[in-house]
Amino acid sequence: MKEGLVFDIHRGTTHDGPGMRTTVFFKGCPLHCTWCQNPESICAQRELMWNAGKCIGCMQCIKVCAVKALTADENGIKADRAACRKCFACAAGCPSKAMQAVGNSWEVSALVKEACKDRMFFIDFSGGVTVSGGEPLLQSEFLVNFLGKLKKEGVNTALDTSGYGRQEAIDKVYPFVDTFLYDIKFINEEIHRKHTGVSNKIILENLKFIADKIRRQKDSKLWIRTPLIPGATATEENIEEIGQFIRGELLDITERWELCTFNYVCKDKYVKMGQSWEYAEYTLLDSSTVKNLASIAEKYAEEIVVVSGLTGQNE
Repeated sequence: MKEGLVFDIHRGTTHDGPGMRTTVFFKGCPLHCTWCQNPESICAQRELMWNAGKCIGCMQCIKVCAVKALTADENGIKADRAACRKCFACAAGCPSKAMQAVGNSWEVSALVKEACKDRMFFIDFSGGVTVSGGEPLLQSEFLVNFLGKLKKEGVNTALDTSGYGRQEAIDKVYPFVDTFLYDIKFINEEIHRKHTGVSNKIILENLKFIADKIRRQKDSKLWIRTPLIPGATATEENIEEIGQFIRGELLDITERWELCTFNYVCKDKYVKMGQSWEYAEYTLLDSSTVKNLASIAEKYAEEIVVVSGLTGQNE
């Protein structure tokens, strides 16, 4: 894989690994989490996104669409994504950039150069580059080359992963990862499949594989992340089960267990992608609920539990 497909690059992030970081978001994900914060990350190909706030109503996008996949009504531009042949002439011809193509191809050397623009901040604030997604392991060949070049440049690296990938890919990328940010959403396989569309057997097996390598080689850090999603992961039973798993399998080599609170900032992304979102009407978890779940987690991993994100006010 000579090029990688990236849909976003965030600079100055402080929650995607140690210190201040640049996070590179790779496109494509084998999971379909019902609460996904990045709906534009799931498809492994370039896609259209339309921003109503930028649209000036010139209809140029409709005029240049050769297959008539775009129409307009009182609510704005509508895309027939099944008919779209992904030529992106509409995005190229949009004068206000309201119609955009999500996903850009990068050669390794160009992406390394782009990611290293903030190197002075990595040095000053003990940071580096994090690869996220989507699921970066889907582009494992490119990922190995990208992270390998970053390590040669002396840049600290982190891999934010769902863990759903081939073990051979993890084995190849492992030497170039300083910190693994690894999601554990559920322990119960049936519930995991219900909310993500896939089994968690591979995920848990890969996590044990990484843990064993860390024990032997002592050259990487492990952070566990659990999203706190109302009606899904944010239950006492689920946090108990994850806590038991961490204490029994991972506590000796886990540096941090982060409970990431639910937010609805991504709601506009679903509108731009022309998709509905199951959590569109949900609000922030109240602080007492989050404190209770954190206290349960602390029973199993007191010294390493961290809560990140916003909470709502108690009624």
